[in-house]
Amino acid sequence: MTLKNTLLVAGTLMSSALSISAQAGSWQQNVSVGNFNKVHVYTPDSLSPIGQGRSLLVVLHGCTQSIDAYLSANLEAAAESYGMVIAVPDAMNKAGFGCWSYWQGSKSRTAGDYANIISLVNAMKSGSGYAIDEDQVYVAGLSSGAAFANTTACIAPDVFAGVGVSAGPSIGTSSSGAIGSCEYANVAQRCQQYAGSYSGSLDDQIASIAHGDADTTVDTCYNRQNAEGMAGAYGVSELPGSNTLGSGSRTAEEYLWEEGRVSMIWLNGVDHSWSGGAGASGSYVSGTGINYAMYLGEYFSENNKRVDRNQPPQLSSVSASESSGQLIVTGNATDAEGYVDNVDVLITNNNGDTYQYSASTQSDDSFSVTSATLPDDLYFVTVTASDDVGAVSEASTVSVRVGPPPPPAAPVLSDVLVDANGQCATVTGSVYDENQDLTAVEVTFATGTQNASVDGLSFSAQACELPGGEQSITVTAIDNSGLSSNTQLTVDIDAGQIATLDQHINAGRLDYTAYSTCYLEYSADPFKLTEQPQSGGMCVWQDNDGSCSGPVQACSGPGGDTGGDTGGDSGGDTGGDTGGDTSTCAEYTTANYYHKVAGRAYSTGYYFSPDYFAAGSDDPLAGSTWGTTSLYSTDGTVWHEGVCP
Repeated sequence: MTLKNTLLVAGTLMSSALSISAQAGSWQQNVSVGNFNKVHVYTPDSLSPIGQGRSLLVVLHGCTQSIDAYLSANLEAAAESYGMVIAVPDAMNKAGFGCWSYWQGSKSRTAGDYANIISLVNAMKSGSGYAIDEDQVYVAGLSSGAAFANTTACIAPDVFAGVGVSAGPSIGTSSSGAIGSCEYANVAQRCQQYAGSYSGSLDDQIASIAHGDADTTVDTCYNRQNAEGMAGAYGVSELPGSNTLGSGSRTAEEYLWEEGRVSMIWLNGVDHSWSGGAGASGSYVSGTGINYAMYLGEYFSENNKRVDRNQPPQLSSVSASESSGQLIVTGNATDAEGYVDNVDVLITNNNGDTYQYSASTQSDDSFSVTSATLPDDLYFVTVTASDDVGAVSEASTVSVRVGPPPPPAAPVLSDVLVDANGQCATVTGSVYDENQDLTAVEVTFATGTQNASVDGLSFSAQACELPGGEQSITVTAIDNSGLSSNTQLTVDIDAGQIATLDQHINAGRLDYTAYSTCYLEYSADPFKLTEQPQSGGMCVWQDNDGSCSGPVQACSGPGGDTGGDTGGDSGGDTGGDTGGDTSTCAEYTTANYYHKVAGRAYSTGYYFSPDYFAAGSDDPLAGSTWGTTSLYSTDGTVWHEGVCP
C-alpha cells in the first residue's frame, strides 16, 4: 500500500452551517460539516480539564484509509478523558490512492481542503451543544494526513493551538519522498513561510511528532526532521534525556523540547499505522502500541499555551451579621497561584440602595468589613475576591436584616433552571425569603424528593438514574411558619445506554435473536441503545435507526435497569418493581435466561431447551430459555415465580 495517512485541519474563514446537533457520548457518522460531505463526529459527555467547554481534535485519515477505520481506533477513550470533541473528515480533494494532497496545489487558507478544514472548525465552534473552546482547537493525522495536518497548522497557526503528526512526511516534500528514501526539508523555514502574516501565532503553538519504529512505508527519518523543524519554527531547544511511556508490550519513548512546545515519540513495535492502543483495529490502525489519541489529549491539555490557567481566588465561610444597625461581613479568601489582592463587598436592598466596601486579607486569609449604620431593611451582601493578576472569584451572596422582621410571607423562587446530562438532571435557582426563616428547598424528581443544598440565595439539587423521556420536576421552598411556594420544570432525559453487544445482552436490553444483525453493525465496539415505548405499556431497546433492537418487554422505569452495568446483577432487570410493597419485595419480569444471568434462576440440561428454576425456591419456570416469567423476592435471596403479594 503506497502513501500514508494524515489528519489535517484547514479551511476558509467563511463559516459553514452545521447540519447536526451534538449527541454527547456517541458517534454521529457520515454527516456534512464545514464543506465536507462525510465526517464522523464524537462528542464526549465530559468537558476539558482546562479552559472553557471542550477541546476539538480534527483527525485526518491516511492514503487508502477509510474514515470508518477511526471508529475502532479507541478515540472515544481520549475524547471522554479530556473532554475532546473528535471530528474525522473524508478528504474532498484526494490525490492518488485517496491521499490528502499535501504535495499538490496552493498552500493557502482559502485553497481546497485547507479551506474546508478551517470551515469545519468554524462550523463546529458554532454548532449546537459542542461548546468548543477556540483556544483548544487541534489537528492531527497519519501519513499523508499527518503532512496535511502539519501544513494546515502552519498555514493557520492562529486557528490551531497544537498539531499531532504521526508517520508523516515533512511539509513541502514530494509524493516520492513518502514512499522512497528520506527527502530533506527545511521544516522551520517552510512553516514560517506558510504562516505568513499569522506567523506570530507560532509563538504559542505546540506540536507532537510521532512515528512507529517498525514503519517500513514512510521513512522514519521524518520523525526527528519534523520535530527539530517545528522546534526551529517555535525557537525552542531540545531537553536532555527521554521518558518511557506505557507499560508491558505497549510502550513509547518521548523526547521533549523547552516548555513542552514539541514532543517527539517513538511508538515501539508500531508499523505504518495510527497507534490506537489495546483493542484498536482497522485499516492502518494498530493495537500493538500506546493509544496516541490519549497521549495527544494529555499532551495538549498539559502544554496548551493559549488557555489561561490561573485559577481565581476561592471564598469560604462568608457570613453577615447585624449589630446596632451595622452589618459585619466576614469570611476567608485564598488564592492557589499568587495572592488575594482585594476583597469587594457590595451591599444592596430592595429599593436599589447600594453600599460598597473593600478589604484586604489577613495573614490567616480572613477578611472583615463593617458597614455604616443602615436603615431598617433586608440587605443582600455580595462578596468577590480578585487576585494579583486580576482573576475574580465566584460571587458569594448572603442576606441579612437590619431592624424587626416583617409579617410572615412565603419564600420566592426565581431563575429556576434544569440541566440534563445523560440520565442526570441538575436543578439550580435562587430563593428569597423576606422573613429570613427559610426551612428547606425541596426538589421532587421522578425518582423521589430531596433537599437542595442552599448557599446564600442560591440552591442546587441533582438526581441521576432518571427514567428516559419527558418528565416534570417540582421545586418547593418552605419557611419555618409553613408557608411555601413552588414551580414546575419539564426536562427530557436521554436514558440511552452505551455498552458492547455482550454487555447489552447481559443487561437484558438485547437478546440473542438479534445477535447477528447487531454484531455485523457494531462488532465488539460499544454502541448506544435507547428505550422506546411500545403499545400496552411495553418497551424496546434499540439503536438510533432501529436496525439493532431487543425484545418487547416491560419498561425499565425508575429503579429499573437503566445503567450500563457490565457485571453483577446485570441480566435482564428490565421489569422494575411492578407491584407489592416495594420496600420489602422486589419483582422482575423478563426472559428466563436473563433471570439466570442475574442470579434469580438456574438451569439444567441442553442449552437450547434447558429446564429453568427460581433460585432458592426451585419453582419451575415455563417457556425454557426465552420464556418470560415474573419472579419476586422479599429478601433478595429466595426467588418465587409470580408477582409480589
